[in-house]
Amino acid sequence: MNQLPFRHRFIVFDLDGTLVDSQHTIVHCMGQAFRADGLAAPTAPSVHSIIGLKLEVAVNVLLPEPDEGRAQRVAGLYREAFHERLSQPDHEEPLFEGARDVLAALDHPELMLGIVTGKGRNGLVRVLEGHGIEDCFATLRTADDGPSKPHPHVLQLAMADVGADPQDTVMIGDTTFDIQMARDAGCDALGVDWGYHHRDQLHAAGAGLVIDKFTDLHEALVSLSGATG
Repeated sequence: MNQLPFRHRFIVFDLDGTLVDSQHTIVHCMGQAFRADGLAAPTAPSVHSIIGLKLEVAVNVLLPEPDEGRAQRVAGLYREAFHERLSQPDHEEPLFEGARDVLAALDHPELMLGIVTGKGRNGLVRVLEGHGIEDCFATLRTADDGPSKPHPHVLQLAMADVGADPQDTVMIGDTTFDIQMARDAGCDALGVDWGYHHRDQLHAAGAGLVIDKFTDLHEALVSLSGATG
């Protein structure tokens, strides 16, 4: 096996907006939950802006005025809407183009892959098993494991799971929450341009690079290694 041309040995992916395109489901269910509580449905761009946060935190941001009690209630309504949506024959949360290929390309004895997501564990496992990619990852860390992104705790747990140091770790995500979490954990951060936050926001948050397609990932990891270590 050839030696890897980049220094990262632990590659961590976000899920929604990075590996999986779930925006239509999230926007639909958030709107249904808000309406069920007597509120106007949030706009699609406003929902896109909070994807990646823990559900209760995301709802509280979207409320007309922050209200933790109401956020808990609306989050419960969101979960009900989501489970209802799962039963619909047209429900789909596809992998982004190139995601499956890049996971296969990163199957290397010197590499470990992980996921750190704002999704709950049950939802994460459902998505991974649905796409048949659950065996690609050495560790899965979710909203159930600690504070919401961008707090670095859950990423730090993932590193501890596999014995990785921050300098060996890169976080790949589509939101500023992913990027800030990585930087606060002392890790490299690589943004993707096909998700829910604009590339300029990702650069401003501290992304070393932002890629346009998964086929650019290998070159980006090489470039990131040369730029920082």
